[in-house]
Amino acid sequence: MRRRDRIRHLANWLNLSTPVGLLVAGAGGARVRRRPDGIFVAEGYRFAFPVAGAFTIGDVVTTASTMDRLEARVPGVYAHEVRHAWQFAATGVWFLPAYLVASAWSLARTGSPALRNPLERHAGLVTGGYAHADGAPIGSIWMFRGSPGLTGVRLARPVRRPRRPTAGGPNGAAGGSRAGGGGA
Repeated sequence: MRRRDRIRHLANWLNLSTPVGLLVAGAGGARVRRRPDGIFVAEGYRFAFPVAGAFTIGDVVTTASTMDRLEARVPGVYAHEVRHAWQFAATGVWFLPAYLVASAWSLARTGSPALRNPLERHAGLVTGGYAHADGAPIGSIWMFRGSPGLTGVRLARPVRRPRRPTAGGPNGAAGGSRAGGGGA
């Protein structure tokens, strides 16, 4: 294992994301093997959630298929998932809430949880299987009122009540002075 891989691997053990990833993979009945770069690949995951070809928690890449089949279908997906392992190493436990917020924001903006998600963009939309090389999205786009995401939502302007004129001049004060009275 290269020095940089050891650093990532150690960080993900210390921030407990790799042990959590191994628990999730084990709970899903996946077979786990370790690759030379220190990444654990868990194949044969049986749960339907999350809906993804593969997902990463710490240094554990989990897939329902095999990594070879997935890589044949989406070339570069392993490198994409390794980038997520680096993101886990950098952010620790904050990766998951940050990822959920970024996915929700992307879904609201584009109708896809990945297209504007900075974590997915950093890992690579094409290698992650989210977009074609020309940038066109792969898969379904969530639409609302004929627009992707929530971009079709128009916020109503607040209704302003007209001001009631008070007795007096145009500025509403009696006698035209600011102190509220005419002369003495």
